[in-house]
Amino acid sequence: MNTSPALSQVKTGQVVRADDNLLRRAYVEIHEGRFDAPCQALESFSGLGDSRADLLYGFACAGTGRFEKAAELLVASGIANPGNKHPGQDLADMFARFDRRADAERALRIMIRISPHDTRIYDALGDVLSQMGQFDKAIGVLEKSLQIRPVAPYAMNLMAIALVERGDIEAAIEIFNKVLTLTPGNPSAISNLACIYSAQSQSDEAIDLYRTAIQERPDDAQIRLNYSVALLKAGRFAQGWPEHEWRLKLPGHSELPRATLMPSLTEGLDISGKRILITQEEGLGDTLMYLRYLAPLARRGALLHLWVPEELGDLCRRLDYVSVVQVGGQTPAFDWHCPFISLPRVFVGTPDAIGDPVPYLHADPQKIKTAGRFLPKNGKLNVGLVWGGSPRPTQTPAHMVDRRRSASLAAMAPLGRIPGLNLISLQKGPYAGQILNPPEGMRLYDPTDQLHSMDDTAALMMGLDVLVSVDTSVVHLAGALGLPVLLMDRFDNCWRWLTGREDSIWYPDLTIIRQERPRDWVSVVDRVGTRLRAMVAQKKHGA
Repeated sequence: MNTSPALSQVKTGQVVRADDNLLRRAYVEIHEGRFDAPCQALESFSGLGDSRADLLYGFACAGTGRFEKAAELLVASGIANPGNKHPGQDLADMFARFDRRADAERALRIMIRISPHDTRIYDALGDVLSQMGQFDKAIGVLEKSLQIRPVAPYAMNLMAIALVERGDIEAAIEIFNKVLTLTPGNPSAISNLACIYSAQSQSDEAIDLYRTAIQERPDDAQIRLNYSVALLKAGRFAQGWPEHEWRLKLPGHSELPRATLMPSLTEGLDISGKRILITQEEGLGDTLMYLRYLAPLARRGALLHLWVPEELGDLCRRLDYVSVVQVGGQTPAFDWHCPFISLPRVFVGTPDAIGDPVPYLHADPQKIKTAGRFLPKNGKLNVGLVWGGSPRPTQTPAHMVDRRRSASLAAMAPLGRIPGLNLISLQKGPYAGQILNPPEGMRLYDPTDQLHSMDDTAALMMGLDVLVSVDTSVVHLAGALGLPVLLMDRFDNCWRWLTGREDSIWYPDLTIIRQERPRDWVSVVDRVGTRLRAMVAQKKHGA
C-alpha cells in the first residue's frame, strides 16, 4: 500500500485527517493480518486528532509488537466511546483468527494497567484466557470485572462459560439463572443454559429453552443452529435436519445461491438426469459420514459431481456411482447444489433416511497389500490409536471443542501395559509430536509417514483388529469401512452419538465409551483397556 502520508493529509482546523482511501486500505490489510505497511502509513497521523487513524494505528502497532503504543491508543479510543464495545475486544477477536491470543493477552494486560476501571477490558481478557484454556486465570479476571460492575450480564455470561469449560457445571447454571433474573428473556443466557442441558443429555429441558430464546430472536442463525443440534441429539431428525439449514446463514458456509439448493425428496420429485453438485462444508468426518447418501441419489438417476478436499479425492474417485470428483478449481455447471451436511435433510421422510448401510466405503485392494508391510504380524491384536483431533486454533469454537474432545498420549499410558496387543498410531497433525515422548514402557508403531490421504489410511485400517480413537474423522472412516471402533467420547458429546447410548445408529460395529465427568479420560481409558483385554483373550482363544 502507499505508505507516504504526505499525499493523504487533509487539515480540518487543528485536526489532520487521513485520506479515506488510505484508511480503507489499512483496514483491509490489518484484518488480513498484514500490519507492517499500515503501521508505516499511519504513523505520522498519530496524535493529530483523527480518531479513525489512531484506532487503526493502534491495531497495526499491536500487530507489529508495539504493545505499549497499541494499548495507549486503544484505551484512548475506548474512553472516547464508553457505550461501545472496547477496541481491546476487537483486537482479541482479530488476533484469535491469527492464532495470536498470547499477544492479545499481553496487550490487554497493558490496557488494564492504563485503565484499571474499564470492565470491558477485563471481559476481553477473560474471554481470551478462556480460549487459551487458562480457566482459573480467566475466572479470576472476570471476578475483578464483576467487582467493579456487579450487575453485568455479559461478564456473567463469560464467567459461566469459563466455569463450564473448567467443569464447574452447577456453578455455571447458577450464574446463567442469575442473569435471567436480572434480564428476563436474555436470549444469550437462555441459549447458553440450553447448551449446558443439552451437554448433560437433558434434551427436553434444552429444547424448551431454545424455543424460548427463538421467541426472543427468531432470526438469530446461531441460536437456531444450536436448537437444531439439540433436536438431532434427541433423535428428532425430522425436525432437526430442516432446522439445521440455518447454518447456511452463518459466515463460512456455502456461498452458492440458495435458489439452487437441492430440495428435499418428495414422491413427485424426479431427479433423474439432474446434475447435482455436492460440496465439502466442514470437517472431513462430516463428509465421510454423509457419503452414505450418494448411492441412494445415484439410484434415483442423479448425476453426481463431488467437490471435495484433496485428502478425500482418491477415496471418492473409486465410488463407481459418482460421475465426477473435483478437487479445487472453479464452480462447475449444475442443476442443484447440496452441501454434504444437507444430504440427511434431503432424505428426511424417505426409506433412505439413514443412507446406505455399512460398509458404504471400500479400501483399495492394491493399497491394502502395500500397507500390510507396515503392520506387525506377530499374532497380537493390532490396535489403531488416535488420541487427538484437529486443534484449528484460528477457529475459536472448533478450537475449544477440540480441547474437550482430545486427550493426550500420556493419558493412553495404561493401554501400553496390556499384554498381547500392538499399538499402532494413526495420529496425524500437531498431537502426533507427542510420539517423541511416549509414556514409559509404551511401544508404539508409527506408519503415518505412509499415510498421505484418507484412501491410504483406509487401506492401512484393513489390517487392524480395532480402532481406538477420540471423536475425529478416522472414526467415521473406520465406521464407513465396517471396522470395529472403540470411541473415546467427551462428556458433552457430539449430537450424532445421541444420548445415553453405547452403540451407534450410524456404525453398527462402533462402541461408545464416554466420559463420566468433563475432561476425565482416566475412567475412559480404563474401560477401553477392559474391552481390549477381552478382545486379546478372544483372539487367543480363536487361534
